[in-house]
Amino acid sequence: MTLTWPVVLAVLFGALLHASWNALIKAGADKALDTALVHFMGALVALPLMLWFGLPAPTAWPYIGASLVIHIGYYVALVGAYRHGELGLTYPIMRGFAPLLVTLGSSAVIGEAPSVAAWAGTLGITLGVTLVGLAHPGEALQHRKALAFAFANAVIIAGYTFVDGLGVRASGDALRYVFTLFVLDGVAYPLIVWVRRGPEGRVVILAYARRRWAVAALGGAASIGSYAIALWAMTRAPVASVAALRETSVLFAAVLATVLLGERFGWQRAAGTAVVVGGVMALRFA
Repeated sequence: MTLTWPVVLAVLFGALLHASWNALIKAGADKALDTALVHFMGALVALPLMLWFGLPAPTAWPYIGASLVIHIGYYVALVGAYRHGELGLTYPIMRGFAPLLVTLGSSAVIGEAPSVAAWAGTLGITLGVTLVGLAHPGEALQHRKALAFAFANAVIIAGYTFVDGLGVRASGDALRYVFTLFVLDGVAYPLIVWVRRGPEGRVVILAYARRRWAVAALGGAASIGSYAIALWAMTRAPVASVAALRETSVLFAAVLATVLLGERFGWQRAAGTAVVVGGVMALRFA
């Protein structure tokens, strides 16, 4: 399997979608509720698609079950990171270090040994997104809780990348796998938020949902599209290369954080962007 230009372009588009729904959550007033609402609406979007395409093969279900558990941890860490730090700080750390972990473990876990060029591309992307995320290191160290949540989530992201990479191959059909995963995933975390808020909080949830459901539906659709593209790409190219390429979403997040959320960009983030582009080129020709 090789990383062709059509796969590269598809994953880059998926990266833009991923950055978009994360910016939506960061911009919201209630991070946990927005996360739950985006994925609940995503489940509603995915449900008719799941019914249309059908369920994945039985061999994929153990992976879906494991992925659902891991994703709950992902949402908890995501909310914690965005509650305590800027999108431009936490998002690059979460997304940037995960592909390095995937590359480190890909030989042992999925039997794929990255080439020298693939290693160079992964390291380039990791270094680039670190420059983007830690553009203001003095300020970053003041947000230790945000950093702790972000680094923890990088480990979690690597975990579900392995699980879903293997699962979608076992399924043999990326769309059946991802639509089923999103239907089930869109119930688990929102249910936890619903239960924890109590009777008074549930009134607030319903009022909030009435105001935000349309935006959340767009975010949910973007989340489905992003992950569907990534899992499809993992059936066409090495998992580690797709995981690294997907984290170019950091570049889109940095732009969205600057344009929509008023966060600074600066020369260091520009330099990080250039390093990431070099990493992408190395991956393409690995």
